[in-house]
Amino acid sequence: MGSRAGKGWPPTLSVGRTRKGALTTGPLSYVRGSVRGVTLIEMLVVATIIGLLAGVSVPAASAGIDSVRLASATQSVASFLNAAVDRTERREEPIEVVISPSENLLTLVSNDPGFTRELKLPDGIVLEAVLPALPEGADPVRRIVLMPGATVPGIGIQIANRHGARRIVRLDPMTGFPRVESVLSR
Repeated sequence: MGSRAGKGWPPTLSVGRTRKGALTTGPLSYVRGSVRGVTLIEMLVVATIIGLLAGVSVPAASAGIDSVRLASATQSVASFLNAAVDRTERREEPIEVVISPSENLLTLVSNDPGFTRELKLPDGIVLEAVLPALPEGADPVRRIVLMPGATVPGIGIQIANRHGARRIVRLDPMTGFPRVESVLSR
């Protein structure tokens, strides 16, 4: 039989109603204005595609942000330790470096009145260990004193992010400068 359009019948929607604006008088009916809009199914398809794209990209973006946060925290720890060594050498005064893994906090203390510096690691970054490790049951807060003219202790501070990436900032006893090492995930 075919379509009824063009044989004098008014144009209809899929449910049998006449389109708005259709001229329904006479055998040559036509549509005056086109029907514009988006169906509910089209909107649901688009929303589903957007949701899938967001669901796939969020974990990758989160991992990238955590990686940048770890790199930034590593550089902050290296700069903090470098500032402690530099202050010890230039001002010739002892500096105590207090490392508290439970608080994610590094502190510099001097006998100079009013001098205290703190470095709090950002959210998502954990101060995992201070190397070399102490025996089990020892106080987790490490206190290291840097003396003017003395050799810098060979310590390492291991930090990690939520995705398991780890880095160690080590004070090199030969040069006195911190260096950064990446640790392979287990």
